Amino acid sequence: MVNQSTEDYIKGIYKLGQHGKPVSTSELAKHLSVGDGSVTDMMKKLSTKMLIQYTPYKGVLLTGSGKKLALRMVRRHRLWEMFLVKYLGYRWDEIHGEAEQLEHVTSDELDRRLDRLLGYPKFDPHGDPIPDRDGEIKNDEQTALTEFESGDAVTIVRVTDDPDVLQHAAELGLQLKTRILVKQIMKFDGSLKVKVGRRERFISRELGDAIFGKLS
Repeated sequence: MVNQSTEDYIKGIYKLGQHGKPVSTSELAKHLSVGDGSVTDMMKKLSTKMLIQYTPYKGVLLTGSGKKLALRMVRRHRLWEMFLVKYLGYRWDEIHGEAEQLEHVTSDELDRRLDRLLGYPKFDPHGDPIPDRDGEIKNDEQTALTEFESGDAVTIVRVTDDPDVLQHAAELGLQLKTRILVKQIMKFDGSLKVKVGRRERFISRELGDAIFGKLS
């Protein structure tokens, strides 16, 4: 049996260490809003359970079992986000906290039925990939808006799962599958002028770094 605290820690390590680098206890403490001492104690427990490889002062990595657990939690979280948007009318910036609660009480059978009800989605409402039941996850090539060039026609495929980012993006008409034209990139601050439909919008560099697309 795995408790909620273990699931939160393992998912946190996965999120912070997706590029293969060890995660420091201070990074994890900040991410989970807990004290450094609490993190150190938990690292010892998770090491005993063979879910992580922990080296003091060097950081922590997930084992194969730890990664499997993390991807199971990520899958359930993103399935619930899809359900909340599709069936309960939640906005995409309202669903994270609800899904955080629901992922911990989802059985294997509920996981299967939820997936079937939703039509076996590959991506969540923000464009993040949903791992399959075997823990396989497909990461498509995508580029932040700030990396495109003037004249590029771009289709938005993912927006960072942050409520402030999601709200602002929606206000500007920047949703998934929205096609935009990059009109100009400002040299002095990296902001962008883009055309969305018939309207021109200005996007800050910070927002541009949080929205990802592909050439149309």
